[in-house]
This record gives sequence, structure tokens and C-alpha cells, in this order.
Amino acid sequence: MSEIKVASRYAKSLIDLAVENNGLAASYNDMVLFEKVVNETPELEAILKNPIVPLDKKTGILNGIFADKVGKLSLTFFKTVVNKGRSAILFATAKQFIQQYNIIKGIVTADVTTATALSDAAKQQIVAIVKKEMGANEVIVNEKINEKLIGGFILKVGDKQFDASIASGLSKLKKEFAA
Repeated sequence: MSEIKVASRYAKSLIDLAVENNGLAASYNDMVLFEKVVNETPELEAILKNPIVPLDKKTGILNGIFADKVGKLSLTFFKTVVNKGRSAILFATAKQFIQQYNIIKGIVTADVTTATALSDAAKQQIVAIVKKEMGANEVIVNEKINEKLIGGFILKVGDKQFDASIASGLSKLKKEFAA
């Protein structure tokens, strides 16, 4: 079974447990923290994926890093997954948990690439448009700057992309004139 499929099932189980214990938001914050720590410390992911490192060492490392930072449910979940020999999928499970949580809560991520930084008014317009078009409750805007766009923007939400950049327009014109 693929890693993503297994991670998705583990994430769904954690969501169900968190809902039962009225701790969905707390578990979400724990998974966001876990993902952030693993992204900043690739050695941790390497240790979790290494089959040579004993399970009790992995549990001890996770306990040492997260004992006072995450809730009891998340810590127990980490320990259970490690003891089942599935520590290699913990990072993927955290990502899947965040993704499933966002779906449940109606949270959409919009990646906006522009030539210059967006103004607050422009961000608010993008949020309003994405909320309306996607039926989202909340929109998280990830802003990227790429001077090669010259002007305009590229908006990506899920698998949809809207390219209103000047560079793209010039490229289309160039192709039309070449034809």
C-alpha cells in the first residue's frame, strides 16, 4: 500500500480520535508544529525513516522534542505509530491530517505569485474572490515574488490556476506572431 494511502488512514483515525475527545483544533496545532519541526530539522525525518534506529530511541526522541509542546493525544499517537513500526510515515501523516482538517473546516490555500509584494487591499480582494468561487470559509494566502512576471499575478488554488501575468501575455503574443 502506498505511503500516502497509509498516512491518510492514520490521519483520518487521529481526526476521529480528536473529534471524540473534543481536541480537533489542538491536534491540528500539534500536527502543524510537528510538520514545521520536521521541515526545519531534516535529521528528524531521517531518524524516523531509518529502520536501524530502535523504536524506543525514536519514541524517546519524539518524547524529548514534543513532550511539553503537544497534547497528550498527539504524543500517544506518535508513540503508537512508532511502536507499530510505521514511524517512516509520521511526517506524511501530519501533512495528510492538515489537509483533511482544512477540508473539514472549509479552509483553502491560495498560492499567489506576483512581481512585487501584494498590498493588503489586493490580498483582501483575492481572499474574497477565492471564498466566493471555491465556497471556502477561510482562505490562507501564500505569497511568492517572481520578478520575471514583469507585472500581474498567477493564482493557484488546488489544481486550478489563473495566469494574469504580463510575462504570460507576452509569451502568448510571441507565439501568435510566430504562427
